[in-house]
Amino acid sequence: MSDVDRELARADALLQRTRDRAVSQRSRRDKEVEFAQRLGRIAAADALIVVGAIVVGLIYPLGMMGALAVMALLVLATAFFAFMPVSLPATAETLSQVPLKALPSKTERWLETQRPALPAPVRSLVDSIGVKLETLSPQLATLNESEPAAAEVRKLLGEQLPELIKGYSRVPEPLRKVERNGLTPDQQLAQGLQLIDDEIAEMTTQIAQGDLDALATRGRYLQIRYKDDEIAG
Repeated sequence: MSDVDRELARADALLQRTRDRAVSQRSRRDKEVEFAQRLGRIAAADALIVVGAIVVGLIYPLGMMGALAVMALLVLATAFFAFMPVSLPATAETLSQVPLKALPSKTERWLETQRPALPAPVRSLVDSIGVKLETLSPQLATLNESEPAAAEVRKLLGEQLPELIKGYSRVPEPLRKVERNGLTPDQQLAQGLQLIDDEIAEMTTQIAQGDLDALATRGRYLQIRYKDDEIAG
């Protein structure tokens, strides 16, 4: 192995460790948020049961059987909300319906589930998009859903990015390295992800600068080449 190969291997290993740490941190943060949400739901449900029992008890004494029934309801409610999913995982079809403020985080999580099925050369682009989505997320907290700029963000994250990944996944694996119109599907995927990565960076900059008019009127359409008719051809 040459010195260049060894340096590349070390760089790849460093990038992988960095990514693994980032994924671990996000996973830990997500688990903490989910735990807090579960506790909140359990507390609300149990409080409602207790209040209901008190109200009923003021009208009609509950007695031993009533008290046992209340305890059973508390146990059942606690178990139900402890194990029921806090939220359903996003899919390519549901991303367009996600509230704007939650769209970057939902898109990032969905993209992470798609990562293993993507070719190794583009996974660094997936990681880069994930980092940019984390930066974009707090910015969208102040962006009104009715703003024209919000439509541009939603179109990119909720429509164009999922369509790019879905279009690639529909290409049979033996054909993904077959050149057509000068590019292979793997190369087209890399180009599309690079465009999305650049676009998210521009959106982040424009939102940070308060230049929402430029973001809303730019009218840039992501040139994704994974439309059904092209793949079929």
